[in-house]
Amino acid sequence: MINSTQFSYFTLVAYFDTGAFKYLYFMIVMSLYMLIVCVNLLLIVVICMNRSLYEPMYLFLCSLFVNELYGSTGLFPFLLLQILSDIHTVSAPFCFLQIFCGYSYGCVEFLNLAIMSYDRYLAICYPLQYNTRMTSKKIALLIAVTWLFPFLAIAVLIALSAPLKLCGNIINKVYCGNYSIVKLACSDTTVNNIYGLISTVISVIVPLILILFSYMKILKVCFSGSKQTRQKAVSTCTPHLVSLLNFSFGSCFQILQSRFDMSTVPSVSDIFLSLYFITCQPLFTPILYGLKMSKIRYICKRLLCGEV
Repeated sequence: MINSTQFSYFTLVAYFDTGAFKYLYFMIVMSLYMLIVCVNLLLIVVICMNRSLYEPMYLFLCSLFVNELYGSTGLFPFLLLQILSDIHTVSAPFCFLQIFCGYSYGCVEFLNLAIMSYDRYLAICYPLQYNTRMTSKKIALLIAVTWLFPFLAIAVLIALSAPLKLCGNIINKVYCGNYSIVKLACSDTTVNNIYGLISTVISVIVPLILILFSYMKILKVCFSGSKQTRQKAVSTCTPHLVSLLNFSFGSCFQILQSRFDMSTVPSVSDIFLSLYFITCQPLFTPILYGLKMSKIRYICKRLLCGEV
């Protein structure tokens, strides 16, 4: 009979000895984190403090920036601590808290991108009916669902994983993942696997289908519309598409890394792609929207220059 238990801590073995360079890596990661915090906070303040930006598109953007701040803050401090530490262990409660933050961040991101594509679909395909279709109550409901559903779904996921009896406590990643813990279980994990698959479909596949449907309709209007309509569609949809592709790439690698054996991938590449998920999206999305949207860019410039 295989011995099983509930471990009080987990060991992360994906890290490698950086020697004297660990302080350099610490400064690089710390600089990235501070840049992420500053850029996202700036745009959140800009949107919240300017009534001219109280429009659906900017409110959804504000929700997106809050999520970038939430996701990076949930993982970066732990990563900084691990860079300086020689023993890469994490307590079980904190490991599950990290899973909650990381997974809920990913779910909120996909849902937020989905409602943003829906908003663009209404604005471009039904411009005259946009204000009646996208009411303040509908905006509040969409944002509430975007945040509450992932929190509830991931809480159930962790509630299923936490009681599992484990045969080991070695995780081959740089931070905790739910499936990494489920793979260590000695008991039956059928319920965990089924729920994990269902939650992945609802949180990832369904939003992607909604985004695909929205852009098919947008493209149809663009090809049949005027040059001005096409220019409006390109200017408003380009940041969203780039953000979606960037996040989808990072998410796909996370799923592949969790589900399949990645021992053939060099450890440096493995770590880089793992960090891509929590670094590139929170960093590039606010910069991309800030540079692309003239209204945000203009207000940011006024704010930074001290103009009222």
